[in-house]
Amino acid sequence: MSKVLIIGGHGKVALRLAPLLVERGDEVTSVIRSEHHSADVEATGATPVVADVEHLDVKGLTRLMRDQDAVVWAAGAGGGNPARTYAVDRDAAIRSMEAAREAGAARYVMVSYIGSSPDHGVPEDHSFFAYAESKAAADAHLRDSGLEWTILGPGPLTLEEPTGFIETRRPGQGRVTRGDVAAVAAAVLADDSTIGRTIVFGNGDTPITEAITA
Repeated sequence: MSKVLIIGGHGKVALRLAPLLVERGDEVTSVIRSEHHSADVEATGATPVVADVEHLDVKGLTRLMRDQDAVVWAAGAGGGNPARTYAVDRDAAIRSMEAAREAGAARYVMVSYIGSSPDHGVPEDHSFFAYAESKAAADAHLRDSGLEWTILGPGPLTLEEPTGFIETRRPGQGRVTRGDVAAVAAAVLADDSTIGRTIVFGNGDTPITEAITA
């Protein structure tokens, strides 16, 4: 059994991830911004904790992570406001990595996106630019953090039923269900061979547990 902290616990990926972890015996804590989301989190079997990670400093985040074995970053500002995107997707994410190291929560899984890279190619005047910049900075920081990291790079997310199958070698645009992203996150937490790797994927023909070892 592992103790797993999910940041962004009321997100569509997180709400699918928590029951997968609980079902296999992990103890899951989901961090949410509003107490009104507590019932949804409790329905997954996770324990809700209300905290605003956008404004918590490293010490505050470290307190959240005490006694945790692993952290999954599944939070996001949701776009539309560049300043808040930088505040959440870059700055808060980076603080969470510092906190994870301070707290001894060595395993860290980042839910990023398929195009995350310093040379992402998104024009500065595009509405997606702040997110692309934020993710590139956060992912780079994680790689240098000393944590036992895995970065997930799913393609465009859908709300279709999960398939259990992905493609990592030639994912193309990588459209993938949120349920399958959650399943990939659960699978990498159980597979130490994924530590120190960036896994870019979309739905495909290979079972998830096989695809992530390829």
